[in-house]
Amino acid sequence: MMNEVIAFLGTGLMGEPMARHLLAAGYGVRVWNRSKEKTSALAEKGAIACDAPAEAAQGANTLICMLSDGPTCDAVLFHDEAVLLALAPDATLIVMSSIPVETAVEQARMSAERGVRYLDAPVSGGQRGAIDGTLAIMAGGDPDTFDAARELLGAMGRPVRVGLVGTGQQTKLANQLIVASTIATVAEALLFAERGGADPAKVIEALAGGFADSPILRMHGQRMIDETFAPGGAAKYQLKDTRTALARARSLGLELPVGHVVDALFASMVDHGDGDLDHSALIREIRRANALSASRKDG
Repeated sequence: MMNEVIAFLGTGLMGEPMARHLLAAGYGVRVWNRSKEKTSALAEKGAIACDAPAEAAQGANTLICMLSDGPTCDAVLFHDEAVLLALAPDATLIVMSSIPVETAVEQARMSAERGVRYLDAPVSGGQRGAIDGTLAIMAGGDPDTFDAARELLGAMGRPVRVGLVGTGQQTKLANQLIVASTIATVAEALLFAERGGADPAKVIEALAGGFADSPILRMHGQRMIDETFAPGGAAKYQLKDTRTALARARSLGLELPVGHVVDALFASMVDHGDGDLDHSALIREIRRANALSASRKDG
């Protein structure tokens, strides 16, 4: 393990703690981020901060990409031939960003042309899960590539192979539909309870252990009550994922009516200037839809 070198591209809210866990597990880690100041804390922990993606990739056995979206991943990984060509022989590219299924399949094809193995392995669990090392990791790829990467991925969370390349992203889109619709339902339910005279904090306590209980009710419900909306998962990225999921559904000949309603709510939230807030701030949009102030503190 100590001889294995990992290139980690993208050390933002999620990537920084993920890379930190790899360092703690004993891997040699080279990091790159477009804003270099976001690599300084990792450098203090023993990572090598690099000025360019190709520098980070030089001789690496594994390249992990945790950038914001599909176009950004493509631009960094494939627009400069030097990046993948710098990797060690038989290296693996693991894209842990949330990207379209079709993008993952095409990236796998281009990686294979360059002799690089590929996994799409998006994550769920938010910044808290990244910090705690408890992320759900949904991996798509061939069994041998996954088995070789299982221990490495396990340093950051709980990896599960769900099928061939692209199915990791398909699973993440299913996850995002569940997350988005649950946030919307929790927001509606807490506003409903509050306007009916119930203490929303006590509502969460009362529902604990019942069928309505969930991490989103407990964690995001409390955020809604406290109005602490520093982004663990920004609403604009939640909207990106619902848009991607609906486009994928259309390609499969599916109509997802609940998904369309939730997507429209997040779109309106972003239009109202709340896109950089945590996705739990959707309750602000539910309040606006009821002609109430976006903040409960304003009455």
